[in-house]
Order: sequence, then structure tokens, then C-alpha cells
Amino acid sequence: MKIYNYPSKSAEKRIVSIADRGLGFKKKDILSVTRILEDVRKNRDKALIKYTNRFDSPGLTIESIKVTPKEIDNAAKKVDRSFVRALNRAVRQIEAFHKQQLTTSWINTKRPGTLLGQMVNPVDTAGVYVPGGMGGKTPLVSSILMGVIPAKVAGVKHIAMVTPPTKNGKINPHLLTAAKKVGVDAVYKVGSAWAIAALAYGTETIQKVDVIVGPGNIYVTIAKKLVAGTVGIDMIAGPSEIMVIADSTANPAFVAADLLSQAEHDILSSAILVTNSKDMAKAVALCVDEQLAVLTRKEIAGKSIARFGAIIIVPDIDTALELSNRIAPEHLELQIKDPFAYIGQIRNAGAVFLGDYTPEPVGDYMAGPNHVLPTAGTARFSSALSVDNFVKKTSLIQYSRQAFEREAGDIIHLAEIEGLDAHVNAVKIRLMAS
Repeated sequence: MKIYNYPSKSAEKRIVSIADRGLGFKKKDILSVTRILEDVRKNRDKALIKYTNRFDSPGLTIESIKVTPKEIDNAAKKVDRSFVRALNRAVRQIEAFHKQQLTTSWINTKRPGTLLGQMVNPVDTAGVYVPGGMGGKTPLVSSILMGVIPAKVAGVKHIAMVTPPTKNGKINPHLLTAAKKVGVDAVYKVGSAWAIAALAYGTETIQKVDVIVGPGNIYVTIAKKLVAGTVGIDMIAGPSEIMVIADSTANPAFVAADLLSQAEHDILSSAILVTNSKDMAKAVALCVDEQLAVLTRKEIAGKSIARFGAIIIVPDIDTALELSNRIAPEHLELQIKDPFAYIGQIRNAGAVFLGDYTPEPVGDYMAGPNHVLPTAGTARFSSALSVDNFVKKTSLIQYSRQAFEREAGDIIHLAEIEGLDAHVNAVKIRLMAS
């Protein structure tokens, strides 16, 4: 990894190149996805099975696109006890965290003659997209947990899961076992943009949902962006990213491992170390080279590090945090002597990991907070997937005659300023009647 001194022109250029990689989409990809969405909207199951046969599973039929109870039962026999044990712990801890996010309806009558409040209700239906991962060879079980559990906690009545099938029309047993554990109501063997279209518009086989969540490739991401408004979505997520802020007390091998844990996701992933120690910068650069050489996904991680990786030396930790707030990383690790002394300075980050023994993977799988996080600088204005993504908040308003008459003059004045005569009349007609 290349080392930069900050502030400098070279460091600034590197930071800008990383921060500005953004969420841009090619016009041809947007057009392709638009055509797929429209095809599924019009032709429903016919289009759905056409794309599934063409790109994923040539022999799959529309009749077998929904996973059966027998398939789920058979899946349970194919996973080992250690997986089930880890799954159960993750579910318990993720569920406990998300239960803390629940909000309740409320009513306030403090202002004389008025009743004001808010009703909090879950959406009726939700769809969770789960990537297949190398044709089912790398099942993203954690995507099920992070998408389904907050929906369940919110009280969503019907949750559908979509995931691309393998070539022979199967779903990885670990995915099906996890889906059953968290209470998914229906699992469908469909992926990519046509799966998003089916969830957004509905087909003869797949029910239309109110909210779609979950990560996916560029076609899934574009599809979610295009159907947003027809349905709710969690976010438009880009490539994964991590920033580690480390001082001289950090373990360089730990830092290097954490940087590579994100670099291995995608050649567009970003991994940045910011440190106030030159010795730490050099040590981490060496450790990255050593660890990269033995990684299974070293080609992907290597390209990611070369294109969007950096080690930046800053004068002090305060400067590091200023830089972090500017970049607004998805994952921010503080591997410094006293991380709690600095967390008050953090404004923009998807999730913050404190101390040497809190690597990013604990958040991916087990800690409890959601790992669906804002990327590409969007942590400046958005948050992690949560229970809030699955609820609606409806205002309640009631005025007595006395309260209405007390405020009517001001309401009329504001409506007249806006030139809305019918608004004025709706108030005046009641004053005349009283």
C-alpha cells in the first residue's frame, strides 16, 4: 500500500479519487435494467422464468420457483451442528439489538383543546434480497439475518426472500436453514433485477411487497433505485469500505487484516489506514503484502488495494477524525489507546468499531447492529438498516372548537400569504358556523 503524508497535494488527490468513486451507473446498464423491470411488470411470471432460465437455471420451471417445505426440511439435514450453534447465537444477539430500536405510538394533550399524536405501524409485506454468492458456493447467510430480523421485530406480517438459484435449480442449504430460523414466510429462486421487479410489481407467483431490502450486484442496485417510490427500499449501496485510525499502540498485523477483510469484497472496495505514526504506516504496509500473498481472493483484494487503498500519515488523531468525517466511511475502526476519548468527534460513519479486538467481521456476523450500512459518503445523511425501515409513522390531530377558534386567525393569515383561498375558506366557514 502506498503511503501519503497529509496534508499534501498527493494525499489530497488520492483521497478525492477514493471519495469520488461514488455510486455512478453506466447508461447502458440503467437502460438494460429498465427494460427488465418493464418486461416483468407487463409479462409477470413469463418474464420472470425467462430471465431465470437464461441467466441462472436453464431447467427451472415457474411451478418450482417457490421453495417447498420439503426442500427446507432436507436443507436442515445438510448443515452441521457448529453452523446451527453459530446461527443461533447470531440470531439472538441481532434480535436483541434491534428490539432496542422499537418505537411506540404516542398521544399528547398538553395544548388545551388539542390531541396530537403519532401512530407507529409496520408495513404489511417486505422482500429481502439475498445474493447467491458464486453460484451458491459462498452463501451470504448474514444477509438473511440482517434483512429479516429487523422486519420481524417491527411486526411485518409477510416476509419473502429472493435469491438466485444454482444452475441445477437449488438453493444452498445454509441459506434455507437460516431462512427457516428467522421466520421467512416464502423463499423464491429468483435473482438479479427480475427478482426486484417481481417484488416491486408482483407476479402470479410472487406477491408484491411494500419494502425491499438487501445487498446485490450492480443490476440489483440499479433496479432498487428505479423502483424506489413504487416500494420502499433500504438504501442505494455501493462497494464496501473501511477506514482504520491507528496510533503507535496498534498491532500492525491486526490493522492489515482488517483492511484486507474489506478489500477482498470487490475490486471497487476501499481500504484506508490513517495514522499519526510513521513506523505504524510502514509496518502495516509490510503486513498487508505478507497477508495478501496467501489470501484466496488475493487478486480481488490486490486490485482493490491498488486502486482505492491508501495509508495516510496525519499530524495527530484529531486530524484523522476530521478526515474521517469528510470521507464518511461505511466502517470506521479506532485502534488507538483510548478510543472512547474520541468518539464524541465522530459525526459521519456507518458503524464504529472500538479497540484492538473489535474487527469489522464481528459486526458483519455476530455483534448485533445491522451490517447493511451507508457507503460512498452517504453516512453524512443516512443510517444503517433498522426497524425504522419497516414501519410507518402516521400523525393524529384533533382540535376542539375552542382550540380551533384560538388559532384560526393565524391559520387564515398563513393561508392567505400562500394564496390558497380554499384553505382560507375551510377555516372561515367553520368560524361562521360557530
